[in-house]
Amino acid sequence: MAGIQKAAQLGYSSQAGTYAKGRPSYPRELVTWLRETLEIQPGSTVVDLGAGTGKFTQLLGSMEIDVVAVEPIEAMRAEFAGNLPHITILEGTAESIPLNSGAARALVCAQAFHWFANETALAEIHRVLEPNGRLGLIWNVRDESVDWVAAITDIIAPYEGDTPRFHTGDWKLAFTGRYFSEPELTCFPYTHAGSAKEVIMDRFLSVSFIAALPPTEKAKVSEQLQRLIQTHPYLRECGTIELPYQTRAYLCRRLEGTP
Repeated sequence: MAGIQKAAQLGYSSQAGTYAKGRPSYPRELVTWLRETLEIQPGSTVVDLGAGTGKFTQLLGSMEIDVVAVEPIEAMRAEFAGNLPHITILEGTAESIPLNSGAARALVCAQAFHWFANETALAEIHRVLEPNGRLGLIWNVRDESVDWVAAITDIIAPYEGDTPRFHTGDWKLAFTGRYFSEPELTCFPYTHAGSAKEVIMDRFLSVSFIAALPPTEKAKVSEQLQRLIQTHPYLRECGTIELPYQTRAYLCRRLEGTP
């Protein structure tokens, strides 16, 4: 499908299963944030845009609402359908959402908005939302004050290139005051617990620009991650690893009187 970043298309197509196994979920406190800040009530229609394999959709699915997931990459949709067969998932992009105007009370993007942070996407999201609708942007951000977490970043960062990323802050440039208010931030602590394979290997080998690497380069990254696990005192000695995150949730209010 046109409009998908190459790193996302290649990486997520090849590693959809690993993505589903390795990515962290989200803190339960987000349910309260969704209800109170995004004003999502029982029976509301909510769009999960860039739904991937359904990690965030699982949280939405617990809220007695009508969830419609939208995802451009076929392999991710297939993984989603296997995980959440009771939730509708549609093929579409942020610039072309396959829903009627005013169809949704709220639209959320979890770990995704940086891929399509542009005015065309915001105009399309604005179209799909009902008057006074809300846009929610959510990211799990690693706590790099922990030494071994910072070491993981050092391993993968050289391969990042010009891949769109949350940490650059470039995604905020799309908010010019035309379609949505400035993003309003709420933070939640979160910990992803599991084996080294799940929390480190599956998680970071599924990063888009790592997953898209040639096999020899990907093997080098895998070797470095394995070496870190085998040599760091905490990682070497713990059967269950706890990777600390800060979940950042942004409210963006739909502005009225715009085209």
